[in-house]
Amino acid sequence: MSKTYIVPGRRTPFVKAGKEYASLNAIEISKPVIEHMVKSATPDFFAWGQVIPSPSISNLGRELWLEAGLDPSVPAFSTQLACSTSMLATIQASSMLGKGGNHLALVGGVESMSHVPIALKEDVAQNLAFLFQANPAAALEAFQSLQPTDVDLPVKGWANRISGRSMGEHSEDMAQHFDIAREDQDKIAFDSHKCATSAQSAGFFDDLILPFNGVEADTIPRADSSLEKLASLKPVFDRGPNGTLTAGNSSPLTDGAAGLWVADEQGLKDLDASQAVELVDWQIEAMDYRNEEGILMAPARAIPKLLARHGLRLKDVALFEIHEAFAAQLLANVKAVTDSVYRRDKAGVDFDLGDFPWDRLNPNGGSLAIGHPFGATGARILSQTAKELSAYSSGSYALVSICADGGQGTVVLLRKP
Repeated sequence: MSKTYIVPGRRTPFVKAGKEYASLNAIEISKPVIEHMVKSATPDFFAWGQVIPSPSISNLGRELWLEAGLDPSVPAFSTQLACSTSMLATIQASSMLGKGGNHLALVGGVESMSHVPIALKEDVAQNLAFLFQANPAAALEAFQSLQPTDVDLPVKGWANRISGRSMGEHSEDMAQHFDIAREDQDKIAFDSHKCATSAQSAGFFDDLILPFNGVEADTIPRADSSLEKLASLKPVFDRGPNGTLTAGNSSPLTDGAAGLWVADEQGLKDLDASQAVELVDWQIEAMDYRNEEGILMAPARAIPKLLARHGLRLKDVALFEIHEAFAAQLLANVKAVTDSVYRRDKAGVDFDLGDFPWDRLNPNGGSLAIGHPFGATGARILSQTAKELSAYSSGSYALVSICADGGQGTVVLLRKP
């Protein structure tokens, strides 16, 4: 069976929502990324994702590809799995290579948190649709009479539809369930900013980022972050005495796009393979978050299954890139992964993984500092990991983990050839 590889792509600088890209939609943010990447090679197919799409776009991947003026004979499609969206696109692409004449895929995603669609409530929208067909004049009158209560606004940070609660509120539950201290969360956030700003100064991101719309680099990492400043921030999801999640230890609303190459051995010949790494295996996991320990805990079940399948302990992995949706979520998942009872009862893995090597985590910063445009995060992390791992010795492993809304998560195992 042919091996599958990932090769770092390009991305826009990540910026806070409502700032430098506020006037741009998802297609406009994405176009320069794919236009630049296809200068190197033409993929056999293209997959792009967005978590909160515009209702006027039915197939973001295809419409983006055509609007960029690229070869219309290249198939293009969209995909979506919450924050795991562009990692899922990578997994999907890896499964399609070597079949149907496909050897090279361009995948990725985007989020324009500055352009979140505002929807009418279902009964209001249905009534208007009926009226526009039956009596356009009455429909226009009803439309002009709409009230604020007729509109669905994302007032709770894009809450889970079933629970009605935001990811931050769910993560507060996880912090309490796993006894995650506020100080430990702030330390993760501080380290993320410290690593990201150090990487910026060292030029690590220079060949990963495409300057865009007057922005040369990620604008969210803070060189002046400190534990004292982080400790001064008030909780934002649980304002009571038990609240621990703040704006500092939670990822910010972010605009940005990111791309990634996925290739088999034949497709790799069309690329600069100096930073190519092998995609060894992957695990997608799901759990019933309604009756379990937390909505973002699926990676804690996926990681043990994936490592045990390959006979690897945590110490055997040279590099960990774990998505930092919230510092509490990262800490809860690592605590669960290293708990033998949790692994046995929840993941069904009776295999000693050992202690977690914290010095191998997110060495160039994570989502807390770099930002988290939902659909782009997977491609950002995978490109970053591929570049990092390419500097390690042959045979070194990296593990990349992303949690997702709905009690799901994706994890991939990479290896330096």
